[in-house]
Amino acid sequence: MRMPPAKSLRLYATLMIVPVTALSVSVMIPGQGQRVLAHGPLLEKHDGLACSTCHLRALGSTRQQIQAELRHMVGLRQTPVDFGYQPVRSDQCLHCHARANERHPIYRFQEPRFRQALTEVAATSCLGCHSEHGDVKIHSGSTFCSVCHDGLALKSDPLDVSHVTLIRESLWDSCMGCHDFHGNHGHNTPDRIENALPIQEVQAYLRGGHDPYGGFKYYRGATP
Repeated sequence: MRMPPAKSLRLYATLMIVPVTALSVSVMIPGQGQRVLAHGPLLEKHDGLACSTCHLRALGSTRQQIQAELRHMVGLRQTPVDFGYQPVRSDQCLHCHARANERHPIYRFQEPRFRQALTEVAATSCLGCHSEHGDVKIHSGSTFCSVCHDGLALKSDPLDVSHVTLIRESLWDSCMGCHDFHGNHGHNTPDRIENALPIQEVQAYLRGGHDPYGGFKYYRGATP
């Protein structure tokens, strides 16, 4: 690969040195210094956690990260590098939230039969539905059940209005009025549609509001 002229390299280095140095100092500051850099507030249950609970240190020293990023900018490296901290991944979520009773574990969606569904819902990652540093707890909405359950038909339907009817009428908002997606709430599934949770309450919960499924949970998030 042809090396860029020395003049170009010096220009890139000069343009990068000030912001990169400032950022490198900022991301290393513990506590309040890091919170200034956060994209938004933490969820209520996560308030008080250190940034490093979810954001792991990037590989290499700060000098190595800067060098690698400069090489990428001038075409001497094919891929960029993580600077300061690595992106948050599901492993960090599951460190506290792994449960034996999980009804929709993310590893299940690695199966080939879900290939088409994954084009609409990023179900192989906790971050496909959940978010942090924002105004909502869950950003996938309340109708995502349709992606996998569009052909659902029960031999002995326990509901007074059949699931086939609900699906035919595209009443996907009603799913979470009866069902807890992760199956972690001690919530009795109603057998009459009139006893389902109002969709307004479910949507408010997804935005970070009151839990309409009741306070009891089989598993609570572990303390890091």
